[in-house]
Amino acid sequence: AEPRPRAGRLSLPAVEPLLFLATLSLGLQGPLATQYLWDRLGAEHGYSNGTSTDSSSGCGDGNATADPLRQEVEALVSHWNLYINLGGFFVSLFSVTLLGAWSDSVGRRPALILPTAGMALQTAIYLLVMYLELHVAFFLLGRILSGLTGDYNLILAGCFSYVADTSERRTRTFRVAILEACLGTAGMVASIGGGQWRKAQGYINPFWLAFAASLAATLYAAFFLRESVKQKKEARLFTLSHYKAVLKLYTAPEQPSSRWKLALYSLAFFLIVTVHFGAKDIYVLYELGFPLCWASDLIGYGSAASYLAYLSSLAGLRLLQLCLEDTWVAEIGLLSNIAGLVVMSLATTTPLMFTGYGILFLSMAATPVIRSKLSKLVSETEQGALFASVACVEGLCSLVSTGVFNSLYPATLHFMRGFPFLFGAIILLIPAAILGWIQIWDSKHDYNHFQEASLTPTKD
Repeated sequence: AEPRPRAGRLSLPAVEPLLFLATLSLGLQGPLATQYLWDRLGAEHGYSNGTSTDSSSGCGDGNATADPLRQEVEALVSHWNLYINLGGFFVSLFSVTLLGAWSDSVGRRPALILPTAGMALQTAIYLLVMYLELHVAFFLLGRILSGLTGDYNLILAGCFSYVADTSERRTRTFRVAILEACLGTAGMVASIGGGQWRKAQGYINPFWLAFAASLAATLYAAFFLRESVKQKKEARLFTLSHYKAVLKLYTAPEQPSSRWKLALYSLAFFLIVTVHFGAKDIYVLYELGFPLCWASDLIGYGSAASYLAYLSSLAGLRLLQLCLEDTWVAEIGLLSNIAGLVVMSLATTTPLMFTGYGILFLSMAATPVIRSKLSKLVSETEQGALFASVACVEGLCSLVSTGVFNSLYPATLHFMRGFPFLFGAIILLIPAAILGWIQIWDSKHDYNHFQEASLTPTKD
């Protein structure tokens, strides 16, 4: 394929503001929704917890860990998180594949307008639940409606496809890392602001900001973002050809070696993101419970620390790329992730928990490397289908992570509260082995090819 005109790259506005706004909305909603469920379900079951006042209310002694009513509320919140996430991501698993592959023909903008509008609708429903004190099952309705329009995963797929459309192969890994750093910046702002704001004024006002951010992302995609697909063509939306385009990537790639590399990289990506999503799902519950007993402001700082890993990983990636191959940078990132989760699994004090967050400073270096390597295995006209498949993998990650971690957490409360973190650290050993094996195989293959070329006689 011929390279795209450089002028086209320079004239396009950035997609990063859209991802920043969407992530800001999602970052505000996540911890606040969990804390709302905690307070709402706790009140309905006659349990008064301390999240509305300070960290010592109702959670400051050793008997709290054996309180059956508290454990019942924790289990209820965990299970409702499971239902809401399962419903949303199960629906989006199909819509992301459809809309992502469709964007290769009609352009990226429609695939960014729809999910941001769906996220705004979801936030509006959450606000109605809080204003009218509707049943918490309406949270599930909001997630399903958002899932029908692609949910946050389609926003990620559209943004990463946009970057692949407008970047060169040699700089793609760092460009992807910059896009992922936007996730961390927005999440950090949302976590710090959301925690303090919720403590001062409750849930309603922060959720209004989440609604405004998702609405602003929709308007940016509709009126400011230019199209990155140069050769658009009309295409039906509801057709099986879009699903076939995704399937073709894995069954009939342009290069035979791409098939198993796509599969192995996707498996590694699946395991890494599953652990990331699963640990993130239970951070708030783990911090609310005994013996940490964090209030909403500390929860906000903890979430901000987890998002800070995106920025520190970007800086680390840039520095390590000067002396290491991308794969070995990813391996160092996985080592950081494993060590941080092990420390968190043993954390019984606030300083130790923040030490775990600190050790995760390179934990997000692996995913941009894998996204970039996947992008380079397919042609420029298949980027939408590829990142749709990656988004499906992310949807499946959320499906599996919520099912495993949100079920594992209440089941292991009685013997080790941090066991899910330890479980995640063990799982990450598998993608570390996969990435190392592919890199070693590629190195041997390149060396053998070089030897064959050097031994082949040349004509004078």
